[in-house]
Amino acid sequence: MNDPAAPAALLDRLARLRERVAVLVEHRAAADPTADDPLRGLYLSEDAVRHLLHRPPGPGPASGSEPGPGPGFEPAPPTAAPAAAPGDPLAALAARLRLTDLDAAVLLVALAPDLDRSFEPLYGYLNDDVSRRRATVALALDLCGTPEHDTAARARFHPSAPLTALGLLAVEEPERPFLSRSLRVPDRVAAHLLGDDTPDAALAGHVRPLAAPVTSYEGEGGDGAEAAADVRFARRLAALLAAGPLTAYVRERREGDGLACVTAALHAADVAALHFTGAEERVPDVLREARLTGRAIVVTGLPEKPEALMGALTAAGDVPVLVTSPGPYDPQWCEDDPLVLEAPARRTGAVDAWSAALGTGLADDLDLTATVAPYHLGGERMLRAARAAHALAAFDGTPVGAAHLRLAARQQSASGLERHARRIRPDVDWGDLVLPEGPLTQLRELALRARHRDQVLGDWRLSAGGGRGRGVLGLFAGESGTGKTLSAEVVAADLGLDLYVVQLSSIVDKYVGETEKNLERIFSEADRTDAVLLFDEADAVFGKRGEVKDAHDKYANMESAYLLQRLEAFDGIALLTTNLRANIDEAFTRRLDLVVDFPFPDPEQRLALWRHGLKHVPAEDGIDPAPLAKEFELAGGSIRSAVVTAAYLAAGRGSPVTGADLLEGARREYRKAGRLVPGEGSW
Repeated sequence: MNDPAAPAALLDRLARLRERVAVLVEHRAAADPTADDPLRGLYLSEDAVRHLLHRPPGPGPASGSEPGPGPGFEPAPPTAAPAAAPGDPLAALAARLRLTDLDAAVLLVALAPDLDRSFEPLYGYLNDDVSRRRATVALALDLCGTPEHDTAARARFHPSAPLTALGLLAVEEPERPFLSRSLRVPDRVAAHLLGDDTPDAALAGHVRPLAAPVTSYEGEGGDGAEAAADVRFARRLAALLAAGPLTAYVRERREGDGLACVTAALHAADVAALHFTGAEERVPDVLREARLTGRAIVVTGLPEKPEALMGALTAAGDVPVLVTSPGPYDPQWCEDDPLVLEAPARRTGAVDAWSAALGTGLADDLDLTATVAPYHLGGERMLRAARAAHALAAFDGTPVGAAHLRLAARQQSASGLERHARRIRPDVDWGDLVLPEGPLTQLRELALRARHRDQVLGDWRLSAGGGRGRGVLGLFAGESGTGKTLSAEVVAADLGLDLYVVQLSSIVDKYVGETEKNLERIFSEADRTDAVLLFDEADAVFGKRGEVKDAHDKYANMESAYLLQRLEAFDGIALLTTNLRANIDEAFTRRLDLVVDFPFPDPEQRLALWRHGLKHVPAEDGIDPAPLAKEFELAGGSIRSAVVTAAYLAAGRGSPVTGADLLEGARREYRKAGRLVPGEGSW
């Protein structure tokens, strides 16, 4: 934000400074025998040495017959702060940062050569060195009419003094004597005083403006107890921010929860903020940026060792600093503890927030409540998902529909799970399942639980307590090929989530404790991701605990005990499949929400599976798979494989699928299983 009036006020100050410089030059020249020497400042003549030996100590002209410091340069007591004049950026900055009159005067003296190049030769003359074209400590004190031996004035140049500690002034050349050290004002400070608040280039990639909250938290709003908790948290934090600078550490359960609450609180307190990604070496720059612009700092993405970063941020004290992180606060990070808070958990299906983020351009048949029910996205991620949904709809040339919104939300939920699990983007629906009514009803209930768990377990307080999470856990038990994995994919598709199939080879480790660490990485990542986690052949990990006969049994039981504890605290959606339900430990089954048994299909179901498999395949007119369904006892997976075999045979001939092709496919499935093939003749 640029202020066009700022340069005029600053130039007026420079004009008054020039008058003071002229007086000091005249005062020096009056008694200087080398004043007319064109090489003055390049060497020391005998006359110059005698003049220096007999020159009395002390500042330049201040009173009496000699001109005073001029308007605006009378030194004030160190505790005094100048009043902010309208349109005067230096006075406004001094008032906001509690600088004294002397601080403001020194800042202007140091800034002058950066704003008006004519000050450079004047400063070179007054420094007795034409190459020293910036103000020095001695020159600044002289121009302020302050004795060079005044300890209080000299202290204003100390590293802990406001000008240097706040990053407004750099005292350079520490190897020189104190009075001859150069003073420099950082370019960012000069730009701010000229009315240019373009962010410091050194912060590019580390700082960005904090996005506005999706919905307002100033009123009561929201649905249910947890929405009210969000409102209460934001309003209380806003009240503290309005009272003065605050340093707080907000721990979040899911990535983005803390940032959403902090953003809402800052918005309610009408405090602008910078979003800082936590680069330790940039802390002085971001603190200076916040001071210049009067903003708070919101920090996300703490480094692995945040001691230096947290120590520097909490030591500032004059800038509101809000840190959000999923990890617990460690008192060893900093000397002065911040206010440590726990962010309310983000609800799934925040319809009002999604509606505000999406705005207009929605399809008439879009059921927003059902579509966004599984998603925990909040704050900036919700806004990004809304923008992506509109972009996808614009590409299709249609209003925003459920498919656009789900795809955009899944993109924002992409996570590190792919390092440990195989990602499946579901491309099926309930019509692809051929199951008896019982298992099908249970699967629909599983999706229902996933949508409404926050309401039932949170708003209605039906959580079991004891630190238990709000996850949805299901076990699919049945023979191979009966549709367990397909059912998991259908449930994920119904919820609009991706399915992650855990690769057991990537988590089971022969070294003690490594399996638990790998599982913890998966569960932690799944907790912060909107996805469905599938443990295929789960009895390999969730098997029964047994009697301890050797070290192997002991550590196997420890793995099972860890899994039991971790499942109770899980907040995501996890599905387990097994061919042998009896192998699953009873302690696991007790913690499951649903156990769905997948029966081997009877002839009627097998016929439905054959017909479903042929639905999109070109086949001869009048083909009837009923005899195959009756004679060949195949599960759904095997029937699909038989249809695929028949399709390849037909494609090779360039003709539709025939009954003989289907028969050959069924026979091959029997041979693969090592079973006797019924009826080698035609059918």
